[in-house]
Amino acid sequence: MIPELGHFALALAVALAFAQGVIGVFAPGLRDPRAMRAAPLLALSHFLAIGAAFLALIYAGVVSDFTVENVADFSSSLVPLIYRISGTWGNHDGSMVLWCFILSLCGATVAAFGGNLPASLRARVIGVLGLVSGGFLLFTLTVSDPFTRIWPPPLDGAGVNPILQDPGLAFHPPVLYTGYVGFSVAFAFAIAALIEGRIDAAWGRWVRPWALISWCFLTAGITLGSWWSYYTLGWGGYWFWDPVENAALLPWLTGTALLHCAIVVEKRESLKAWTVLLAIATFSLSLSGTFLVRSGILNSVHSFAAAPDQGLFILALLGLTVGGSLLLFAIRAPALAAAGVYAPLSRESALVVNNIFLCSIAAVVFVGTLYPPFSDLLFGVQLSVGAPFFNQTVLPLTAPLILAMAVGPLLPWKRAALKPALERIWLAAVAAIIVMLVMTEQTNAITALGLGGGVWVVLSALSDIAERTKLGRVGLGDSVTRLRAMPRAAFGAALGHIGFGVLVLGIAGMTLATQKVVVLNAGQSADLGGYSWTLNDIHDAPGPNYAQRVADVTISDNGKAFLTLHPSRRMFTTPKVITNDAAINTNGFQDIYVVFADEPASGGAELRLNRHPLAPEIWFGGLIMALGGALSLSDRRLRVGAPARKKKAKVAGVAAE
Repeated sequence: MIPELGHFALALAVALAFAQGVIGVFAPGLRDPRAMRAAPLLALSHFLAIGAAFLALIYAGVVSDFTVENVADFSSSLVPLIYRISGTWGNHDGSMVLWCFILSLCGATVAAFGGNLPASLRARVIGVLGLVSGGFLLFTLTVSDPFTRIWPPPLDGAGVNPILQDPGLAFHPPVLYTGYVGFSVAFAFAIAALIEGRIDAAWGRWVRPWALISWCFLTAGITLGSWWSYYTLGWGGYWFWDPVENAALLPWLTGTALLHCAIVVEKRESLKAWTVLLAIATFSLSLSGTFLVRSGILNSVHSFAAAPDQGLFILALLGLTVGGSLLLFAIRAPALAAAGVYAPLSRESALVVNNIFLCSIAAVVFVGTLYPPFSDLLFGVQLSVGAPFFNQTVLPLTAPLILAMAVGPLLPWKRAALKPALERIWLAAVAAIIVMLVMTEQTNAITALGLGGGVWVVLSALSDIAERTKLGRVGLGDSVTRLRAMPRAAFGAALGHIGFGVLVLGIAGMTLATQKVVVLNAGQSADLGGYSWTLNDIHDAPGPNYAQRVADVTISDNGKAFLTLHPSRRMFTTPKVITNDAAINTNGFQDIYVVFADEPASGGAELRLNRHPLAPEIWFGGLIMALGGALSLSDRRLRVGAPARKKKAKVAGVAAE
């Protein structure tokens, strides 16, 4: 009965979504206040309907209702409760329901908290979100129905993919999808503004919080997914330029550019066309990732198998959304002339340079990801584009980006002089050069450049805070007072840049990683990274829905044991799959990483030994960036009202954001 109610709620959500879309988009043109007030109510009703369907699907998984085909294929009564719940979105059909649920949540949020928006703009934003949601709900209901019944039901389900039976991946898809889908709000604002023919500073103020919160979730989702790959798949790496990983990176790159562009629109009413186009591009890339993951075009451990009609349906939705929005942009482009004028050397120009490099990186990743499958599809030529291509093409674009992002925040708006900015960051520059020179003697030039670049970004962000507080030029008490008076948005921006610098340090440090694959019998040792690694024992251990073989590995330094790790091989019964559970020890600056890869017929254990300098900084950096965005979002000036004229700061000398 519950699945039927869920199916009915899904059908009701389709009707409500299209009603929300039609009324929201066309009511302002009719100048009907009652119709415009109906759009938010329809958005809330649509959210409740899809929420009921989503809860019904979760309920079917929790109680192991194997008459529902989705539950029978992707769940089991033997798996722990958390994975019966996460199994709801660990497959194609269920993940689409989650996607639609988050999309409806975006519309409901605008309806509930968009009271400060002009009534017509609010209605149109809600309407655009309704039309997009209606298309995906129609897809889910017609060709991807998660409530399809089967009879007779199996005694037990096929089980959750063992690779997905991990707490990190239980939370990774909802967080990542919230980032993906959250950019639909910025997209809806862009389309609504194009329809109305008005984009100004107030519009920039309204768009920025939505772009920021989406960026925070997407950053956290990518970081969580990278961390999961690192410790679960046993590869020993954090990013392999997997096609589906790239599909997540693309909207992050353009979303970062969108976030910076929205600042310029708000402050200077410039870069309007850039901002609108980036809003369209970011959400379009999110939709493209959805199509690629589900169409079968990309082969990846992350991708979902899907029927051809499912891929074609999503392709049609993608074509309508992207094509229609770009056509509207082309029609309205002449009205997007910039109002502000700025010098070549200014904060606006620095942000333009920042966006050029971000979009260039996105273009390289996009072409490198899609060219091989489309070359095979169109010309029958099979190509392989892997990490060497991306590393060699992305790095030359990242280096000037790092240089510009450190200087840009220190430049004033409209017109700047280079000398004062350089005087503020000379200490950061000297420290970065020293690090590069020292590390060049010990490693290679690329690693030295990365470590120096990370130090440059972190210290430049700290220099920005020091400059705002006049640290060293006034008394310590005055500096503390200025620090307290600084807006949280300024703190958040600096923290975001610090997080990126820490991430760069982690990536550069991973180039110094040492690894070795060895076969050891009990009592034998191998040397790696200055440590001695000894296999002590192999024994059996029970698991909740698997049996496992555990290896005890002791690591010694100069003959003194300081750590014992317990990597394992897990043998699942439903389905019958063997996975590796890596054992990792970290001190915050280095990971010692062991994988129990196999048990050879000759006896002993095949072990993958890894020593990873600065690896934790990769995930610390992503977390710091997300926290910086959240801190900026907590600044009330960013969330409430249209931008007001600048007022004198409470504490003299505190620079405007």
